[in-house]
Amino acid sequence: MFKLLRSSCASALLLPFLLCAHAPAQSAKASAPAASLASPAGHWNTVDDLTGEVKSLVVIREVKDALDGQIEQVYNPPVPNPLCIRCKGSLKDRPVVGLQILWGLRKNGSEWTDGHVLDPETGNIYRCSVALEGGGKILKVRAYIGFSFLGRTQHWVRLQ
Repeated sequence: MFKLLRSSCASALLLPFLLCAHAPAQSAKASAPAASLASPAGHWNTVDDLTGEVKSLVVIREVKDALDGQIEQVYNPPVPNPLCIRCKGSLKDRPVVGLQILWGLRKNGSEWTDGHVLDPETGNIYRCSVALEGGGKILKVRAYIGFSFLGRTQHWVRLQ
């Protein structure tokens, strides 16, 4: 799901991102609750940013004034029932489906900031912020290490 950031100034940084796709799974559409377009809460389809391959379905929820997100489905996994083999601590060897990959995002004006995102392919955790675009149908996700300018922005598309 995630790829190495390729830049001369940040060659050692691995940044997590799930990109959006316009190819939602029918079962996800049927089970998706009606989400307010004013909140990132809802179902988001993601794809690999280099190959364009649909990778996963992430559900984001508002819990106690913060956002968290879990992988709900993985499309075409490299192995059946993939595990987070590179994760550390209590996350090590947990199934990727059901894994919490976003947490701690709090509303700050028109954005949700000061959160974290987990890259299950590397086991690394990064800081992140998110903002809605396109009338709430696009989620701009910014992940970074240290400073926001040392990161990468991706866009996820909301399932309707």
